[in-house]
Amino acid sequence: MDITIHPHLLSGTVKAIPSKSVAHRLLICAALADCETMIECPEINQDIDATADCLRALGAGVTRTESGYRVSPISNAPKSAELYCKESGSTLRFMLPIVGALGVDATFHMEGRLPHRPLSPLSEELEKHGCALCRSTPDTIRCTGKLKPGAYCIDGSVSSQYVTGLMFAVALLGNASSLMVTGKTESKPYIEMTQRALTLFDASRYPFRSPGQVRVEGDWSNAAFFLAAKTLGNTVDVCGLLDNSVQGDRAIFEILNNIQNIDTIDAADIPDLVPILAVTAGVQKKITFTNIARLRLKESDRVASVAAMLEQLGAQVIVNENTMTVFPGEFHGCTIDSVGDHRIAMAAAIAATRASGAVTILNAQCVAKSYPTFWEEYRRLGGNYEQHIR
Repeated sequence: MDITIHPHLLSGTVKAIPSKSVAHRLLICAALADCETMIECPEINQDIDATADCLRALGAGVTRTESGYRVSPISNAPKSAELYCKESGSTLRFMLPIVGALGVDATFHMEGRLPHRPLSPLSEELEKHGCALCRSTPDTIRCTGKLKPGAYCIDGSVSSQYVTGLMFAVALLGNASSLMVTGKTESKPYIEMTQRALTLFDASRYPFRSPGQVRVEGDWSNAAFFLAAKTLGNTVDVCGLLDNSVQGDRAIFEILNNIQNIDTIDAADIPDLVPILAVTAGVQKKITFTNIARLRLKESDRVASVAAMLEQLGAQVIVNENTMTVFPGEFHGCTIDSVGDHRIAMAAAIAATRASGAVTILNAQCVAKSYPTFWEEYRRLGGNYEQHIR
């Protein structure tokens, strides 16, 4: 599906959707708990659904309710399972160590760019402790064997998702196991988010202790698009966000409030904010983004896709190995290829509110990965667009 947006300022209030990062973690903890858990999560997306499907394949009862999920824990894990991760990197990287700890012979099925995203050094650490991983086809990974208790160590500079996956595994393996994180840890707030979930479920022993009922807080990552829209002259407010959230992307609030005084933004802990912050820079002022190397490993090469989007709109971008500098320009009508990346599509939609002509976004349906109702909200706020089905 392609969408052509006719520029129009947005106005109204948006309620933040549930955080998919929090939802992944609470679903997993609930599936590893001692009794049923009710999870309040009224809206879901493709990534959350992928984790729910994988937990079902491992024997958990994960049922959609009007307000979220009813999760019955895994009582007897199957000997083998087929796990469908879709395009969710979190699902794959969290579930690999978990199936290893449970001793399940699991085949993971991947879509989109996920088969090409890295798994090292996580894969080596799993193999060192008793698992074997093999690529039976380009789009599948088979994990066999069972992880042994012991001292685990992972370089935190590649992905916080590796750390989270091993945190779950070590909790399952018990007190005889430990985890050490070395190097410069990327996206530390996501690790703290995992620790909060494990603490909430008293993961000092397995099975974890269910708190009975939990709520998925609002998502700062996706709210960032509408928060930035307000900075760009739209009259949009966002409700349903926790001020004391440990989500790293809560940083969007301070950044937008001080944007006129900011010349450099470190992307190390907030890689998902770069597309919309780059749009903000393209409208308002020159900004250099540093530590951007990991953006090349997302749903798209986000360094290339962000640069292409801004250049099509009329801004100038200079990219080096680990920095990207955006120079503002007058946005005009154009065609932007989202390259199947949900954050590029949503950033382009907000940019279109400041363009002088129609902006067409290719493969706009990709927003379903994290924000299935994005286009409905956009229209409700006054966004004027046409859909084209190819």
